[in-house]
Amino acid sequence: MDAHETGIDPITFEVVRNKLQAITEEQAITLKSVSGSPVVTEATDFNNGLYLTDGSIVTMGPQVLFHTGTMSSVIRSINQNFSENPGIREGDMFILNDPYRGAIHQPDVSIVAPVFHEGRHVAWAGSCAHQLDVGGMSFGSWAIGATEIQQEAMLLPGIKIVEDGVLRQDLWQMIMGMTRLPHVLGLDLKAMIAANNVASRRLVELMDRYGGPVVETIMQEEIASSERQMRQILSALPDGVFRARDYIEHDGHQNILYQVCVTATKTGDQLTLDMTGTSPQAPGFINCTASGMRGAAMSGLLPILAPRIRWNEGIMRAVDFVAPEAILCNASWPAPVSSGTISTAWIVQNVVVAALSRMVSCAPEYRNEGQAVTKGHMMVMTLAGKDRDGAPFGTFLLDSTAGGGGAFPDHDGLDGSGDHCVPRPAIANVEANEANGPFLYLFRSFVRDTGGPGRQRGGAGTALAVVPYGTEGLQAMMLGHGVEVPNAAGQFGGLPGACGRNVLRRDAGDPATIAGLAGGMDALLEVGVEALGPKPGRIWLTAGDVIGYAFQGGGGYGDPVQRDPQAVRADVLNGHVSLEAARSLYGVVFDGDAIDARATEKARLAIRTDRLGGKAPGQAPGQGDMAIRAGRFRCGCGCDLGPATSDWKPQAITRAVAPSAYGPHIRTHADLELREHVCPDCGALLEAEVVRKGDASLSSLVLTGDTAA
Repeated sequence: MDAHETGIDPITFEVVRNKLQAITEEQAITLKSVSGSPVVTEATDFNNGLYLTDGSIVTMGPQVLFHTGTMSSVIRSINQNFSENPGIREGDMFILNDPYRGAIHQPDVSIVAPVFHEGRHVAWAGSCAHQLDVGGMSFGSWAIGATEIQQEAMLLPGIKIVEDGVLRQDLWQMIMGMTRLPHVLGLDLKAMIAANNVASRRLVELMDRYGGPVVETIMQEEIASSERQMRQILSALPDGVFRARDYIEHDGHQNILYQVCVTATKTGDQLTLDMTGTSPQAPGFINCTASGMRGAAMSGLLPILAPRIRWNEGIMRAVDFVAPEAILCNASWPAPVSSGTISTAWIVQNVVVAALSRMVSCAPEYRNEGQAVTKGHMMVMTLAGKDRDGAPFGTFLLDSTAGGGGAFPDHDGLDGSGDHCVPRPAIANVEANEANGPFLYLFRSFVRDTGGPGRQRGGAGTALAVVPYGTEGLQAMMLGHGVEVPNAAGQFGGLPGACGRNVLRRDAGDPATIAGLAGGMDALLEVGVEALGPKPGRIWLTAGDVIGYAFQGGGGYGDPVQRDPQAVRADVLNGHVSLEAARSLYGVVFDGDAIDARATEKARLAIRTDRLGGKAPGQAPGQGDMAIRAGRFRCGCGCDLGPATSDWKPQAITRAVAPSAYGPHIRTHADLELREHVCPDCGALLEAEVVRKGDASLSSLVLTGDTAA
């Protein structure tokens, strides 16, 4: 159906559809203007949207995609549970942060408002933002050590916080009594209420001007149009099965390894994401619920399969989910979930990106939409205590969004790209964070050799270090994953991006001495630090203690020894790649600042020979990645790796490699190993795989049906 078929003239159709998106932009502007939290104002950890009465997404903002994906679940939960009692009426708003009713984790608080026109419920407006503290056993509501959800934070199931346009003081004061920062939480909640008021008012004005039925028809057609376009894209891709697997270390109690698996099956114009094979839910706080899984999968899918489609519910109508109950990404009550958004949900996004990137690689028209994984982890640091005036202080640093972007088939990943789930990324200026709290930065900078090597290099990761200043000390909390798992997986022979790193230097000295440590992460490591694990938890910092962390780089794309030597030279000159990595990983040798072409040719031959166990390659490497030609997997050199309807890896040479072979920033959990799958003829690297010791390699790409021919 188009504008003509709806009976609506094309100009009206275009004006209204663009006005709907403008309303969502105005929601975001309102939220940022009213909020006093740096999480919202500086790091944009929020999102807004308009929804149909059943919760279907109509519009969404370009901020954190997780939030819009889960707000639809929030609205459906409220419709199901509270339509009759207490009822959904004009002037009401509902607040929800319960992950078993639609949120990802408790700090991501949603406020949604039913929109009425001429006495009829016609839509919802919603806002969601991460909150600095919503109570529980730890500041920030990251409940490391929790064994059940009741220990983690307040749980708001969708209570009516605004009734008939009036803020309910009984519920408001109850909520404010459960947070350590009522002045910050209160302002953020009022900012979300204001954003919803703006959206509701603008939508009603639009309906007054063009008619409620006209606007509703256009909203529904926007969704239907996106569904049609999504199904057209799926129909153009070959039918097949595409798999990916990733891991999380440490569940908040023990350093146990967990896995998240996805099998993406594409048949005709329908896609099924099957999470079977994922580990059972954990006793600790790393789980996520079904809403988190859906929001994370949506975040991974949209930029790859729908880069030129309006993002709304229609895209997800072409996607089915299969997830057994009580697994890591579909946890059952009362499993703790407060770290779910930066743990399991993050890994769900990783595996969806990896699997769907393999899918689009099979179609030349869409191949360049695929990518390696962008910064496959998240690391949280909260700081709490007294500010310079002795008043309560607390903050959540979101600098860790500045990891490296995954590489693409035709270009490098962005350095300090921001996260895959944030299309419009931002981090606070150092000066803004220092002005808001009693601490100082020693540095915030890129880290050399953190971008995953490949024909196209993954983006470089960043690092920072801070020290308390103007206060006797601060209580820090650090937790995340990816310190012992290289989550930023490469594609088609690209190597993974660097692991994260957490470090502490006690009693670093007086301010002048500490200032001398401002040379970046490499300089800090040289003076000696305590290496912290993925979830060190609470750490008391005195005024002389330095705490730092580095974030994963992006995965590489394609075999590193196929990278243009001049591109490697540029990386060396700008400080992103060391001379040692240029030689050992890219096979590029320098003579001063210039490339030694003959030595480079020999070094690259030596790397390919080593991959073949000392046997000289039978032929030169081809151009490009492994591809499907005439129904068969073939290396770029032309080597036949078998039919596209079966696993190609048994035809490759497979070997385990030590983490040190990929440089100083790659580390693996005791239960993991790195495996390389190599072309038996030319020695090209076809895939670098992170896998649990003793497990079979993953059959990552198999075509089915007539499209395999």
